[in-house]
Amino acid sequence: MKILLIEDQPELLDSIREFLASEGIVCECCDNCFDAQDKLLVYNYDCIILDIMLPDGSGLDLIDFIKENQENSNILIISAKNSLKDKLDGLELGADDYLTKPFHLAELHARLKALYRRNQLGGTDQLVFREIQVNPEKMEVRVRQAPLELTKKEFDLLLFFLTNKDRVLSRQAIVNHLWGDFTDDLANFDFVYQHIKNLRKKICQAGGLDYIETVYGIGYKFNTAKE
Repeated sequence: MKILLIEDQPELLDSIREFLASEGIVCECCDNCFDAQDKLLVYNYDCIILDIMLPDGSGLDLIDFIKENQENSNILIISAKNSLKDKLDGLELGADDYLTKPFHLAELHARLKALYRRNQLGGTDQLVFREIQVNPEKMEVRVRQAPLELTKKEFDLLLFFLTNKDRVLSRQAIVNHLWGDFTDDLANFDFVYQHIKNLRKKICQAGGLDYIETVYGIGYKFNTAKE
């Protein structure tokens, strides 16, 4: 899961980022509307955690912008405001959930997982495509009912492909989704090929079909037409 956190309180921002990272979630951060818009124009996110009170405007004003530029993203509002009107305004504008500060980080995590299940997994705990079964909660993969041992990045890569079936994913998009802000520190993206090679090999050795195909000069695609 890849998250964009828009929050202007440094201590809370760091706490949320560190907690989500410990749960294996890629969390990018910014503390104002202007920087948030820059990220939303360039990168894709599974969920946006959005504070209402930001130094250069209201987080509520970002919701339309998010909806225009992040077609498949959920919006979770976090705010110290606890009035019914604020909640209704946020939800009516298109937010998917609302959490009032202060909150336990475990509850925030639970809300994010619920939104992810609803949006990406169709409300179930598992993602199933033919002989492949993925349980994101337990980080388990089965191919023809047999357990498949994957590294964390291989698991995230498979989940990214399964939630974007038949879409061509560039190497840049794959790296941004799996590594987030750390992308700028990478010399090149050659390692993506090795991760994909290992994932394909493990699926095939377990008796699965090789659905991941190379789109030369562009990236990769999980091809559901393979038989």
